[in-house]
Amino acid sequence: MLEPDRLPADVQQPTYDRQQLTTRMVHIGFGAFHRAHQALAADKLAEQGSDWGYCEVNLNSGELIAALRQQDLRYTVTEMTDDTLNTRVVGIITQALHGKSDGVEAVIEAMCQPAIAIVSMTVTEKGYCYQPSSGQLNPEHPDIVHDLAHPQTPRSLPGLILAAIERRRERDLPPFSVMSCDNMPENGHVTRNVITQLAQRRSPALADYIQTHITFPSTMVDRIVPAMTDEAFATLTARLGSHDPVAVEAEPFFQWVIEDNFVNGRPAWENAGAELVSDVLPFEEMKLRMLNGSHSFLAYLGFLAGYEHISDCMADARYRQAARALMLQDQAPTLRTQGVDLVAYADSLIARYENRAIKHRTYQIATDGTQKLPQRLLDGVRWHLRNGTPCDYLLLGVAGWMRYISGVDEQGEAIEIRDPLKAQLASIVANSEEGPQRVEALLRLQAVFGDDLRYHSVFVARVTELYQQLRTQGARATVHALVTEG
Repeated sequence: MLEPDRLPADVQQPTYDRQQLTTRMVHIGFGAFHRAHQALAADKLAEQGSDWGYCEVNLNSGELIAALRQQDLRYTVTEMTDDTLNTRVVGIITQALHGKSDGVEAVIEAMCQPAIAIVSMTVTEKGYCYQPSSGQLNPEHPDIVHDLAHPQTPRSLPGLILAAIERRRERDLPPFSVMSCDNMPENGHVTRNVITQLAQRRSPALADYIQTHITFPSTMVDRIVPAMTDEAFATLTARLGSHDPVAVEAEPFFQWVIEDNFVNGRPAWENAGAELVSDVLPFEEMKLRMLNGSHSFLAYLGFLAGYEHISDCMADARYRQAARALMLQDQAPTLRTQGVDLVAYADSLIARYENRAIKHRTYQIATDGTQKLPQRLLDGVRWHLRNGTPCDYLLLGVAGWMRYISGVDEQGEAIEIRDPLKAQLASIVANSEEGPQRVEALLRLQAVFGDDLRYHSVFVARVTELYQQLRTQGARATVHALVTEG
């Protein structure tokens, strides 16, 4: 357990009065990224006099919430480069709830506290119960089916927030804004879609209320926050003199672009390094395609080649060249950003990937691929198909995903696939032969590839060719060959 009284003098601790904080925000998804990003920004604002406190909610895992409670709702964030470490204690949290042990009712009531002005979330793409290919609600999702039948005991994120909106409306409480901080294009629009469409199926009047009174600002977030390992915890414990099970480590880089569209006020995030804008989409697309797209490319092709971390991929000059080429040759032409030096942005990403202090595992990034591929790779692919231009690095990323989810690595070892469509993927793999038939079967997965890509002969032929090359030559040789050809 974290013991602040025993911490080294160089660890920054809160200087503000935590008793003066007011719970004005509920955040759903108390994961590593939120702890190193939005919560840290709020902590920095509290040092400047802000009273905006967080109620943290985890819907599934309760271990983190229990640990957080045991150490007076405090935890540490350590920023790391190859040769420096900076640790601070975050004290911005005022409440913490676990959906299962505390109950859904407690979570709904937390969102119904009169002072709540913002409900935000980092639950990954799969938490929205949406169709990645369209951005619309998936009405067949088991949790959505349940929530339509039992709206007062919701299981899904959209159902949970909808229940709170409805209850606040009944109590004549002011509306809150709903802010997604997940890596999805137009994440505010996706959040509006799933909540409004769920409301429409229950009550058109409730859906009209949401359209009129609730805002869904989009955001773009960027910071590399690797999963903590036993080794990382042991090193940090030795340095701090006590064990913090809620600790996170992150790179120094921090970016947060926020659509300034809040119905009931907001913190002065701009004073903590955020950028408030009228349109987030160009920034979202730049980050999703150049950073997240190259991350997924490196995750699948790096993992298959035996590279455990992104920094290991960067030690391979051809992988480094491939990642940069994907950013600048394949993704940059598809973007709508203006006044941004994309070459400098790409070079800054490569430099961040090379930070060996950040142990960002390729396996971690490779999870939930069915939710990530549409916005990270396939949106760019479609742009090139419309314009008749090549995009081999994007296509190799798609083929790499197909090879990865086949479930066996290049050494013949089983890969544990973590994906919300895991069962469907396993069925496709089991019922298709390795090679063109496997590619064809996966392209029929509408939730990922939509209705169009499997009919595009140039796309299908090239993905199939690259998939076959991965099978026969391996990931490293395939990447090296593509860079050499390019």
